[in-house]
Amino acid sequence: MSDKNFKFLNLQRQSPHVIPVKVRREEFREIYEPFEPESASAQSERCLDCGNPYCEWKCPVHNYIPDWLALVAEGRIEEAAELAHETNSLPEMCGRICPQDRLCEGACTLQTGFGAVTIGAVERYIVDTAFEAGWRPDLSKVRPTGRSVGIVGAGPAGLACADVLARNGVATTVYDRYPEIGGLLSFGIPEFKLELEVVRRRRRVFEEMGICFELNTEVGKTVQPNELMQRHDALFLGMGTYRPVTSVIPGLGSAQVYRALDYLIGQTNALHELSMASYPHIDLAGKRVVVLGGGDTAMDCVRTAIRQGAAEVHCVYRRDRQNMPGSQREVEHAMAEGVKFHYQCNPLAVENDDGRVTGMEIQKTELRPEPGSSRLKPFPIEGSQEVIAADAVIVAFGFRPNMPDWVSELAVDLHDDGRVKVNGHDGGGQTSNPRVFAAGDMVLGADLVVTAVAGGREAAQSILNHLDIRSQAAA
Repeated sequence: MSDKNFKFLNLQRQSPHVIPVKVRREEFREIYEPFEPESASAQSERCLDCGNPYCEWKCPVHNYIPDWLALVAEGRIEEAAELAHETNSLPEMCGRICPQDRLCEGACTLQTGFGAVTIGAVERYIVDTAFEAGWRPDLSKVRPTGRSVGIVGAGPAGLACADVLARNGVATTVYDRYPEIGGLLSFGIPEFKLELEVVRRRRRVFEEMGICFELNTEVGKTVQPNELMQRHDALFLGMGTYRPVTSVIPGLGSAQVYRALDYLIGQTNALHELSMASYPHIDLAGKRVVVLGGGDTAMDCVRTAIRQGAAEVHCVYRRDRQNMPGSQREVEHAMAEGVKFHYQCNPLAVENDDGRVTGMEIQKTELRPEPGSSRLKPFPIEGSQEVIAADAVIVAFGFRPNMPDWVSELAVDLHDDGRVKVNGHDGGGQTSNPRVFAAGDMVLGADLVVTAVAGGREAAQSILNHLDIRSQAAA
């Protein structure tokens, strides 16, 4: 075994430089500085190149991680970018926002004892560096097939599907109701995790690949589904999940109680002056804020409120930290930025005075096993109620499918919970209408960006098979 295989013994895991807390609390920009070439190369050399790479298998798109790490270590960035795009349509975004601690890095052989290879940051470095050097996907050998596919939804599933189809000579048009592509990538994920310019750059790349975008276009209003069926040989649906999970907590109808997505989209709308009238800016400067929930969306809300200048920001979650569904890395950032966490607490009621929020009543819980379930369930502790003083409450309990009425016109079957039924194995495939395909959150339920990408790519392959198009070898 060569000396480079023991690099991890002398070189510790290193993440990119993080902007100091005092600075980043006041800025809406990414908190991680990009890797320098020397750091990216050195961290890549820590990879053991395992014979059975657990990182690759844990990744939902099964990235060729050891292979592109080896290319980075040798300074062959454009080749690494080519390889990264063979499995992932949005690698620069996944490198920024994937919960690597639960996926590839969590499965790294070095994770226990030495610290995992910094996979996510290197993935971001590869694509950002290649794009800055002028690299673009090479579609020079792709030949038009004469077939056309319409994609409804410019989120990660729709973009991934469009990417694969374009690389195989299919004319692709993406329709979306928002003024920017990306879906929740652009409007649900704040700038301190993923700057909108990163998404806009990817749009320019896709347009250079021949993908067309018709934005500010809402199916069922701007254009009818039967029109799309006439325009295209097949349709792909990737509209995500936007209906918030509700609760019967008393007082949620108070004026200062906000839905998480409304709050986040309103912030992006104001920051970039997008004139989306349905999402006004909710400014919580100087307010005492309570966020209910423990997922990544809740972390996005608490950290946004900090940057808006909130006087206090509290996060209430009914289980303990180890059971939080979001990334632990995001929790650590929130704590460093001043968010106060209340673990194992149930929200009981929003207190208000003449309709205006004054506090959030909570009750402590204890976790005990529930028959038939491997996960501990929170049970309330009698007499443990308390009130957190608050001027605003944000509800971030997650999202459910919200299928528009026009989907029924396409004869697409749904599950009882509103998700689309498909034939695919990994969340993307043909629906009950043989000309309509779907993937992403509207098939799986609310999930990760990378799983939506995986589903969109699988659905694209299903579309190619349906249209009897042989795969074309394209970079």
